[in-house]
Amino acid sequence: MYFESKVLNVELKRAKIHYIPDVVYAQVDTFEKPVQLLQMDLLVPAINKKMPAVIFVTGGGFISANRARMPQLRMFLAENNFVVGSINYRTAPNSKFPAPIEDVKSAIRFIKANAARFNVDAEKVFVIGDSAGGYLTAFAAVTNGDKIFNVGANLNQSSKIAAAVDLYGISDPARIAENFPDIVQAAYNLPGAIASMFVNGVPYFTGMGGGILETPDAAAKANPINYITKNSAPMLLMHGTADNIVSPAQTDLLFQALRNGGVEAERYIVPNANHSDDYWSQEEVFNLILDFLKRYI
Repeated sequence: MYFESKVLNVELKRAKIHYIPDVVYAQVDTFEKPVQLLQMDLLVPAINKKMPAVIFVTGGGFISANRARMPQLRMFLAENNFVVGSINYRTAPNSKFPAPIEDVKSAIRFIKANAARFNVDAEKVFVIGDSAGGYLTAFAAVTNGDKIFNVGANLNQSSKIAAAVDLYGISDPARIAENFPDIVQAAYNLPGAIASMFVNGVPYFTGMGGGILETPDAAAKANPINYITKNSAPMLLMHGTADNIVSPAQTDLLFQALRNGGVEAERYIVPNANHSDDYWSQEEVFNLILDFLKRYI
């Protein structure tokens, strides 16, 4: 007996995507050890042309930098012909401000220095980050291409970007819990709170200490709003109305400052969305981000 096979006609609509993990983009020092490798995981569409690139900066409360997070958004962008590099960076308590900002800028310069290798258009590099990564993304955008916080690898390359996306990120570290209950605000201002350790360091390592409100000068230096110029990169900001980790007021502070500073910026609120929950993996969010990036290609 002979059985006839069925025919599946396939139309070529998407490219194969190469996954390149553990690419070292910089070597840095921390309080713990003199040499720490910083790495990125790359998604590279198999297309023989120059493509825009996204540096993806994951969140983690300044104490974690797990570059494996948010794979759906990263794959979505790769399937739309973006080279996507998700990075780790230095975190507290072994490092403090501005070390992770230097790391993000190093990653930008690395992807530009290796543009030919990964088929990247070096003039079309973007940064996307969520939570603490959104804060670092905002710093990369407001200090766009400036020499400030420019320590690290590939210094012959510019850290200038085309635009940035900040998902429920921090802006003013002294006001993370704004509009939250008093007891929550008090907890965020303790010397052992994450923002305090990120800005002031751990006393054992730095000899400094104190809550974030006790060091207003240091907090001001760690506030991206204070670095906005007309050269800052365009930004898309998004925040959920039910966020109970970072007050939605944080992205609004940055949004208002950007617009008042003459910088192109848009902000969207997502009703009922909490911090890094399922709302942020939905098609509407992904398409909005994609449309924003395409505007600057």
